[in-house]
Amino acid sequence: MHNFPQHLLDGHANFMAGRYAREKERIRDLAEIGQTPSTMIIACCDSRAAPEMIFDCGPGEAFVLRNVANLVPTYQPDGGQHGTSAAIEFAIKGLNIANIVIMGHGRCGGIKAALNPDYSPLDEGDFIGKWMSMLGELPGQLGTNKMMTASEQQTALERISIRNSIRNLRTFPYVAALEAEGKLAVHGAWFDISTGELWIMDQSGDFIRPTF
Repeated sequence: MHNFPQHLLDGHANFMAGRYAREKERIRDLAEIGQTPSTMIIACCDSRAAPEMIFDCGPGEAFVLRNVANLVPTYQPDGGQHGTSAAIEFAIKGLNIANIVIMGHGRCGGIKAALNPDYSPLDEGDFIGKWMSMLGELPGQLGTNKMMTASEQQTALERISIRNSIRNLRTFPYVAALEAEGKLAVHGAWFDISTGELWIMDQSGDFIRPTF
C-alpha cells in the first residue's frame, strides 16, 4: 500500500501512453548521451507559470531553474549553500548555455508579499521574507507612489525585479565575460497568467509584445 497522490500516478500513465510513446527514441538518446540544451530559463516556482508549458519545450530543450519570484542573487562565493548560483554555474560552465532567460509572471505571490507593508511570516524561519529582501528598497519606492493602484504596483515590481535579477546575474564574472565575447545572451520575459501573453524585454529594458 502507498499514499502517493493518485492524480500524479494517473498523469504519469498518460505521459507513458502519450508523449513518452511518441518521443521514446529521443528520450532514450538523452538518457545515453546526456543533455545539451542551449537555453536556461530562471522562472518562478508558481504552479501556474511552468516554462516548459509556456514555451512548448520538449525533453532536453531547456535547462529550467525555478525559485520564489524568479530572483537571482549577486555573485557571492562565500562558502554558503547557494542553489540558484549553483544552477547558473552548472548551466554556463557545464552545459555551455548560450541564452539565459529570466521570466517573471503576473500575480506573483512573492512580489505581492514584498509590496505588502503588513506582511507577516508564514513561519518563524521567514525564508520567504529573507529571500525577497534581495529586492532591497525597490518595493518601498513603488509603495510610496499613491497614484498607482495595488495591481499596477505589483506588475511594475514584477518587471523591475526581472531587470534587477539581470543586473545581479551580470555580477557573475563568467556571465559578464561571455556576454562581452558574444557567446552568451541574457533575456528578460514576463508572462501574463490570465491571458497567456508573453512580454519580452528589449535592449532598452522596456517590455514589449513580440511579433510572430
